Order: sequence, then structure tokens, then C-alpha cells
Amino acid sequence: MKSGSNLEKVLAAGHFAATAELGPPKSADPAVIREKAKFLKGYVDAANITDNQTAIVRMSSVAAAYLALVEGVEPVAQMTCRDRNRIMMQSDILGMAALGIKNLLCLSGDHQTFGNHPGSKNVYDLDSIQLVQMVKNMRDDKKFQCGEAMDVEPRLFIGAAANPFADPFDFRVVRLGKKAAAGADFIQTQLVYDVDKFARWMEGVRARGLHQRVKILAGVGPIKSAGAARYMKTKVAGIDVPDEVVARMAGAAKGKAKEEGLKICVEIIQKLKSIEGVAGVHIMAIEWEEAIAEITESAGLLPRPKVDEVPAAEAPKAVS
Repeated sequence: MKSGSNLEKVLAAGHFAATAELGPPKSADPAVIREKAKFLKGYVDAANITDNQTAIVRMSSVAAAYLALVEGVEPVAQMTCRDRNRIMMQSDILGMAALGIKNLLCLSGDHQTFGNHPGSKNVYDLDSIQLVQMVKNMRDDKKFQCGEAMDVEPRLFIGAAANPFADPFDFRVVRLGKKAAAGADFIQTQLVYDVDKFARWMEGVRARGLHQRVKILAGVGPIKSAGAARYMKTKVAGIDVPDEVVARMAGAAKGKAKEEGLKICVEIIQKLKSIEGVAGVHIMAIEWEEAIAEITESAGLLPRPKVDEVPAAEAPKAVS
């Protein structure tokens, strides 16, 4: 095992993995993390702690990840290239490893103009592929990006993102291959609503043998309303929402839209489970963490495998 993380062990054992997202608050209130963790504990193998998602200032993903770990939920700390140069990236990587955080998802990050500080300056000292490679070198070679050696390496299970639906479609598998070559251990994809198109992407993945090099977790998420479905279809780049899904949400009985959205999500998970090379699902029920229990139960994902109990976080120990 490279990291000893619960997620890594679940995937290595061949179980169909389930992860979710836990969004930090726009405040310094740790109770928000504790409350959300209650909805996820026991229902998923790990939870992504988002890093200032949509470029809006929130509690540090590293601090929030530690709070989740204390509550018995294994975190996947996200790190974006938008806000840090390579010095700060490596500093945070060492810090999260010292705190017992064992999973890291490397992302480019939403552009700052989408957030609440549109005039801020982005960094992008490295891109997401270079970040993956840097973390791998820190972990496997015990070297900083500059080539200097370190005494104690960060043992992290390294993740990256993939979007099977962005244009040009034929380049999507090529880009995944670059992330695999850089050292990604697992991949979480963009939300899947068009299962047929996703299946075509997976055909390309299998043709290159990439499903044997990285563990692929397909992104899924419940839709709350017909308006949300239409918005994603017409306004959100890189997400394909079929007309059938929009029609089903629009045709839901009054007050039943959320139920229909949950049902669609469960149906998609069941279809994804039958696609060769899909190692699990990443459930994005953002600010709807209480839906995770129903989704995982209805999709037949419970009980979660007990490869090891996730221990409560302890105070970092000195290296002897």
C-alpha cells in the first residue's frame, strides 16, 4: 500500500468504491463540518473536502479535512492550482500528511472570475498534471520539486479529475492517459447523466488499458429541480444532460422533483456498475449531504466494506 488510506484499500480489494463531497463553510465554524460528517460516516469510503469550490472563499480544505478525520470520515483533501505556487503546494502537502490525511485530489480549480473575488490574481504556477507528478515524486522519490531530498515523505493516495464530456471528445482519453503517466492512482469524473456517451469514453479508456493503471470513479449527483436540470444542460460547460433527464424532472409531480432526481441518480449508478473498468462512484450531492444515505442504500452500495476501521485522528507524533 502506498498510503494506507481506506479508499486505497477498498479499491485494491476490488470493491466498488463510493465517495462523496463535503463542502467547507464560508465561515470559521467547525460545527458545520461535524454536522455534515454525520450524514456521510458509514455510507461512503471517503469524502472529498472541496478547496474553495467555484472560487468562493471557504474554510481551508486541509483544516476541514482534519476536522472530518476527527469525526471518523476519511477525507480526500482537494488542492487547486489556482491559489498556490509550488512552494505553498508542497508546504500544504507536507502539512496534510503530518495530520494523518492520506488522500489528495489534484485540480486546476475554477477560474476566480466565477467566485466572490473576481478581481483576485490567479497563480497556476503548475497545472493539474504537473501537480500530480510533483506529489508522486515527493511520495515515491522523497524529493521536493526542486530536486532536494526530504527525510519523511508524504504517503498520499493521489487522485485527479477527468471530464469525459468536454470538447474535443476524442482528446478526453488522451488527457486521462497523461494524468495516469504523471502518477495518478485514482480518477474522479465529471457528473455523468449521459451514460451512453460515458460508456463510449470508457471504451477508449479500456482500449488503452488505462482502467488497469488508474481506478476510475464515475461522478454522479442528484438533481433537485427541473430548473437545475435545464441550467446544467444549457449553462454548465462540460456536462451533458440528455433531454430525457430534463423531461423526467419537468414531468415530476408537484413537490416530487427531488424524489425523481434521487431516483435518476440511483438508476445511473446501477448502470455504471455494469460498465467494465468503472471502479466506483463519486456522489456529488453538494449542500445535500443528507441525501447520501438514501442514494447509497437504494443503489445497493451498503454496507460499505470494512477493510479497516477509519481511526479517529490523533495528535501528530514526532518522527524518531
